[in-house]
Amino acid sequence: MSELITADLVDLDLSADTKEAAARSLAERMVAAGRVTDLDGFLADVAAREAQMPTGLDGGIGIPHCRSEHVTEPTLAFGRSAARIDFGAPDGPADLIFLIAAPAGADSDHLTILSSLARRLMSAEFTGALRSADDPRRVAALIRGDQPEPSAAAAGTEAAARPTAGEGAGPAAEPLALDSDAAEPLGPESAAAEAAEAVSGDGAGAGSQAAASAPFRIVAVTSCPTGIAHTYMAAESLENAAREAGVELVVETQGSAGFDKLPPATIAAADAVIFAHDVEVREKARFAGKPTVDVGVKAGINRPAELIAEVRQKAARGEISAPAAAADADRSAPMDRAGEPGDRFGTRLRKWLMTGVSYMVPFVAAGGLLIALAFAIGGYEIASAKSVADHFIWTEKDSWAALLFQVGAAAFTFLVPVLAGFIAYGMADRPGLVPGFVGGYIATTIKAGFLGGLVAGLIAGAIVMGIQRFKVPASLRGIMPVVVIPLISSAIVGFLMFVVIGKPIASAQEAMTDWLNGLSGTNAIMLGVLLGLMMCFDLGGPVNKVAYAFATGGITVANPSDGSLKIMAAVMAAGMVPPLAMALATTVRGRLFTKTERENGKAAWVLGASFISEGAIPFAAADPLRVIPSSMVGGAVTGALSMTFDCTLRAPHGGIFVVPLIGQPFLYLLAIVAGTVVSAGLVIVLKGMRKAARPETAAPAAGGETAPGGAGGEAKVPATV
Repeated sequence: MSELITADLVDLDLSADTKEAAARSLAERMVAAGRVTDLDGFLADVAAREAQMPTGLDGGIGIPHCRSEHVTEPTLAFGRSAARIDFGAPDGPADLIFLIAAPAGADSDHLTILSSLARRLMSAEFTGALRSADDPRRVAALIRGDQPEPSAAAAGTEAAARPTAGEGAGPAAEPLALDSDAAEPLGPESAAAEAAEAVSGDGAGAGSQAAASAPFRIVAVTSCPTGIAHTYMAAESLENAAREAGVELVVETQGSAGFDKLPPATIAAADAVIFAHDVEVREKARFAGKPTVDVGVKAGINRPAELIAEVRQKAARGEISAPAAAADADRSAPMDRAGEPGDRFGTRLRKWLMTGVSYMVPFVAAGGLLIALAFAIGGYEIASAKSVADHFIWTEKDSWAALLFQVGAAAFTFLVPVLAGFIAYGMADRPGLVPGFVGGYIATTIKAGFLGGLVAGLIAGAIVMGIQRFKVPASLRGIMPVVVIPLISSAIVGFLMFVVIGKPIASAQEAMTDWLNGLSGTNAIMLGVLLGLMMCFDLGGPVNKVAYAFATGGITVANPSDGSLKIMAAVMAAGMVPPLAMALATTVRGRLFTKTERENGKAAWVLGASFISEGAIPFAAADPLRVIPSSMVGGAVTGALSMTFDCTLRAPHGGIFVVPLIGQPFLYLLAIVAGTVVSAGLVIVLKGMRKAARPETAAPAAGGETAPGGAGGEAKVPATV
């Protein structure tokens, strides 16, 4: 592969006065160098990316960039503008412009260039050298990292007058090349080693031998809306400040190419956490239970030293975030868009379906609980009340009940469209949303229900993926995601749902509803056993969610059958068993569990009572061969008893807090208690058998405990979890 940038790709007197003209001028150099095959097509791709979000950065920098089928190899062109060009940065126009081009599909190359460049732009020496250089060959060498950068003083007065957003100069330049290990933006292990070396080296840190031998350890997460420039600039800024403060700091950059998780041992050993983000931190529960500073990504860039000092003060005061077990229990958190190209079809299909279900669950919980409260206040006849928009009396109880019911019913109208829309989103990203929502709404109008929503979402995603495979002229690319794809895909989905497959699906949905309504005796009990096993198999995972979605699908219709209400009751009861059973087991026979598990057991009482199956995950992760089978047996017992007792439930969530809304509430609680006792007793017996066969002989090592392992015997766990 050719060099990323050469002297021919550098323009030190860029005469353009708009970002479009600047991109064209630099792109023409790429065409002349044989790196771009179609100038207009490439510029259309640059413009499409620029339309998504401005590419200007603080400190007078613009980084227009794109992936394009008209690019032959990863390329970077640089221009310096005396007139300064507006790329949408908050602090004004840019004088340093980097045009970055990557071949279509070369996501890793594209993001590596961007992230590596963003990190180096944190150095005032680097940007100052670019502003003062008068030789294109020297500029190209500086960007490639072929020669060291001068000191800030030698970089000229302009560098001092216009520092970049970071505090202090960074380390010596790293090569900006795709084949360089230093250019890789994601790598917590290497970052940890670098931080450790900086702390133990001469002159690093706050200055005491104690600090060098036992440094303060911080883990950090940085992310921004595009997951590129600011993500890595904040990471670089925090790492530089950590070196100066003499602390170990490892950063997890959650960029647009995904993220490499920090090793659990690194997180466990950390003394504190810094979140510098403008989008939600993914899998945030991993960091729970530690002193935490939570700020925007700009704060990570502009004041990293303050953040490090603040989190150290919190650690000294003993301030921590929410307990790990509680943080892990966010049942309704949406999943990331799923379905990677390397996955098998079955794996991708499961991820697509679970994406839709995960986005649907909050609507189910909100709408279902509102409707349940309405029934509790005004009785079941409140469903036929007049519209509160036309008839609402402040002093009447029935008016408030009608208000709750109608708001909850409004939330329920979105269930199937949201399910279908986000299945399509999981398959085809944002272009799949419109046809997915349209297909889901049609499924509700023809009474195809939950099953129709599943099919509509899959069809919509497949159609959009098919349309995206067609090559279109450059002049049409800008309107494809806004006009062409929604128009064509919605028309096709609408035709298929109304004319071809919608009615057969509606008939199947009706037949399934009739079957559920007719379940009684042994058949109902066996269904309760099956649902209980599914709810406890993976504790909030895909199998658990399939059972939950099956139950909620039955109660979201206008007039749910008695059979559907029984299924909802059995599912919620069984889902409460695993955490309650682990809480009971740790209370009765605590010596069979580690100190950490005993602490998690206290939180599991609340989590289980709230119908959060994930409360048992810490126990299952430590000892799956004993905990999961025990939980499944208890869940099956509870599901069967709930069906036997003819318990019903209209609320799709809430645990013991919606017991007044349950049919046969005392028998329902008895079913939960029975399953909990069976599951707790079984896990105690299994763990006791292991203890008898393999007694503990070794004392815990410093910094950790000896914990029960799986089939392989004892396992070491860190003291901090």
